[in-house]
Amino acid sequence: MKQSPPPVTALTIDWAQSKPPLLRFLCECHADYAAENAGAVANYIPELGKADPGHFGISLATLDGHVYEVGDTKVPFTIQSMSKPFVFALALDTLGAERVEGAIGVEPSGDPFNSIRLNAENHPFNAMVNAGAITCSGLIHAAKGDGAFEYIRQALGRFAGRELDVDEAVYASESATGDRNRAIAYLLRTNGVITENVPAVLDVYFRQCAILVAARDIAVMAATLANRGINPLTEEQVMTPYAIARTLSVMTSSGMYDYAGEWIYRIGIPAKSGVGGGILAALPARLGLGSYSPRLDKHGNSVRGIKVCEKLSSHYDLHMLNRSDDARHSIIADYNIGKNPSRRVRRPQEQEVLAKHFQEVRVIELVGTLSLSNVDYISRRLGGGPRPQFVIFDLRRVTATTRAGARLVAEAFQELAHLGVTVVLAGIKRGSREWTTIAEWTARLGNIRDFYLLDAAIEWAEDQIVYRYGGSIDFHETTELAEQPLLAGLTEQELADLTPLGTIRTYEPNEKIIAAGDDATSLFFLRSGVVHVTLPDGIRLATLTAGMAFGEMALLEPKRTADVLADMSATAFEVPIADFERFRTQHPRAGERIMRNLAQLLAERLIIANAKVDLLTSS
Repeated sequence: MKQSPPPVTALTIDWAQSKPPLLRFLCECHADYAAENAGAVANYIPELGKADPGHFGISLATLDGHVYEVGDTKVPFTIQSMSKPFVFALALDTLGAERVEGAIGVEPSGDPFNSIRLNAENHPFNAMVNAGAITCSGLIHAAKGDGAFEYIRQALGRFAGRELDVDEAVYASESATGDRNRAIAYLLRTNGVITENVPAVLDVYFRQCAILVAARDIAVMAATLANRGINPLTEEQVMTPYAIARTLSVMTSSGMYDYAGEWIYRIGIPAKSGVGGGILAALPARLGLGSYSPRLDKHGNSVRGIKVCEKLSSHYDLHMLNRSDDARHSIIADYNIGKNPSRRVRRPQEQEVLAKHFQEVRVIELVGTLSLSNVDYISRRLGGGPRPQFVIFDLRRVTATTRAGARLVAEAFQELAHLGVTVVLAGIKRGSREWTTIAEWTARLGNIRDFYLLDAAIEWAEDQIVYRYGGSIDFHETTELAEQPLLAGLTEQELADLTPLGTIRTYEPNEKIIAAGDDATSLFFLRSGVVHVTLPDGIRLATLTAGMAFGEMALLEPKRTADVLADMSATAFEVPIADFERFRTQHPRAGERIMRNLAQLLAERLIIANAKVDLLTSS
């Protein structure tokens, strides 16, 4: 006898107890590598040798400010060489690129981090080795004097998003045993790279290396590097994008000491390590990683930290040279107003004009980053088909704009202006980073309009088409019941019998005429002005002008489902539903005609709604 299959038990998920996939992955990494005992704690600085070799923490910070933490992420340790990229960026911003780049090279040395060797110009090879880092400290000391270290400490705190302290014991130990760094500093002084008092410069350097951080801090600091200098927690622009880009460049080639080539080949994420046991990795436009485990390999890098970074890069394919961004995915929808008009309910004469000239308003909805390649693809895509009079770019899904992309946008807009095409921007908030970047390059162009809502942009462009082709839109005109589409086909006598049932109401701008949830007791015929219909969550359903009805769903439903507000001063005939129903009973032919008109209006709205859905599903 065939047995029935066992009953299927529904899977229930306790969302409060579940872990996001990325956090689960980090937990697995921590579990896998916690037993790794290779390497040794640094002891050439005696205080560093006191670190607990069992400590192990992993933290990852996203660019929207979320921080994942596993293990010993709040255990403090000294930043050591991980301070170097941040002080280099600080020097670039403080003294200018010419001064800093004239003193420090940008080539990898191939030597250990504490090598006592300079390049052919007798300058440090780069800012990630001790010679370059000491030079950075010297440059800042020359600019800030006795306040140099405090200036550095505050800057590192801005990267971390909190005040950072100093481990005085490590500082004293490092200063007492730092003869090799003294040798490097005097070599720099001999070659004119450092012109300041060497002991004072070294004191700044030793103190900056003894700044206390935790794995969580360096994840946030790394994310700030990955976010073009904007701290994702505080949203402060800590350093300029120029300084950040140059810092990441040097980290890419030289951040992992004499293991840098192997690192970038296998892992492919700009990174910096410190002999205190920390590793920070900053993947531009993606994330920041911080790990802490004091056991070091022969290169001075954390053994467990290296393994975590290798696993993360491999598992999620994060190598920065293995990007899969495709410019063709930057356009989510491309259409004209024939396929997707605004929510403005148009009168017959306006509909006629727009039906003839629908190709003259083109809408392109964009997504992702406006980069050089994406903007190039968009501009070439725009060249297909007939030339419109208006092009609307919807930017609400644009997450970032590169300077190269913004510059190419401005050049594309300039070409459109030359062709007599008006550019309209929608979905971008004035004052936002994207707006500021685009506005910087398009400030001199006069053919640009902007609207926060896409529907408002489409409506404005439609109005321009109506104006240009002999139509008229007079918000102040007054219409009568005979002009109402809902009452089309009624005889003069029927309209004459209906008119006394209505009362003329006047509404002030922004006055709420109908509220969602109220009883549907009246039907309204707009005589003058403009009103808009919105859902309770603020989504605009329609814009109505004189000659349109609203509240007509009261003929079908007992409760209001949307709000209606006056855009400007408006007047309307208000007809109580009870009186309207008596009118329909007394005039059955008129009542049947009104319901047919209502069905036609609803069908037209459904066609437009389906067209919008088709645009979304086909993109």
